[in-house]
Amino acid sequence: MAVATPTNSDDLSLADLQSEADGLRKRINRFRESLGRFFVNKQEIIDLMVVAAIAQEPLLLVGPPGTAKSDLVLKFKDALGMDEGDYFEYMLTRFTEPSEIIGAIDIKELRAGRYIRKKEGKLPTARLVFLDEIFKSNSAILNILLTIINEKKFYQEGKPEAVPLRVMFAATNEIPEQGELAALKDRFVLKVQSRPVQDEFFTELIDAGLQGEAYKGLNQKPWVEGHCTLEDLVKANRYLTFLFARKTGDGRGEEQNDRQLFFPADVFREYQRLVKTLVREDEIFISDRKLVKLYKLFRVRAWLLSGGTVSRDDLRLLAYLGESHQEIEHLREKVPQLLGDA
Repeated sequence: MAVATPTNSDDLSLADLQSEADGLRKRINRFRESLGRFFVNKQEIIDLMVVAAIAQEPLLLVGPPGTAKSDLVLKFKDALGMDEGDYFEYMLTRFTEPSEIIGAIDIKELRAGRYIRKKEGKLPTARLVFLDEIFKSNSAILNILLTIINEKKFYQEGKPEAVPLRVMFAATNEIPEQGELAALKDRFVLKVQSRPVQDEFFTELIDAGLQGEAYKGLNQKPWVEGHCTLEDLVKANRYLTFLFARKTGDGRGEEQNDRQLFFPADVFREYQRLVKTLVREDEIFISDRKLVKLYKLFRVRAWLLSGGTVSRDDLRLLAYLGESHQEIEHLREKVPQLLGDA
């Protein structure tokens, strides 16, 4: 069972977290492996959800209806044992109004001349957020989301207020080509397909689906096993952030940063080679911001799965950079080929 944690992990020092790091890693790995038992062939997505959650980077789930996108997020939330007040979900349309996302205008305050929103129970008070059909949102919602994702804040009466958002998942059936959505798409460094499984796992799908319907009908949630909490993911993020910022001496008066310590030179050169190949040969857009975010995601994956040092296997995250359905399909095959896995 997950160990009880302090209410504010932001106050913990590196020394505090170092003593907990191994236990955190074990609990989080039990969490992701256990959650995978309740889905058919979705472990890849669950692993990415955990990596993104630790890195506190938004993750986009792409796929047709009925491929478990929403179910993955809901069970993920449940398995963390989260209170409903810390969770916000919404399906967006082009008619969605800001009040539905960040709260209605407080009429009493408005009469007093103040433009204040009732944010309780809305996105600005949530720690884990799931936005379905995110690209169907209108320009007003897009501007709000970009500010919240980029700066972790929203505005009340023109003044910024910090939001407690830690984890954001979004889903879409289609990835539109409109230019005005480019900025939002770029914020989702990783985009993963949730694919139908019936061709390869027909029997398993029927059995698991029927069991899932029974759980729903009986109001049972056996995936809530208490392996880890959101606070564990937050602690893991803070621990790794300390490591990213740290510089250590090598005994000769020279300092080494995180890249020198945890990203072997040959793997780093391979990272550069893969990026150049994808940009030049495949015309994949990879912004400077994404290159830095990818480093963080590589390190999180390496810490979670193997203890810390980035390996060529961690570079497979490059397969999730696609900005369209065509790119997603292409990179799913191309990156393993470049890594020599296919």
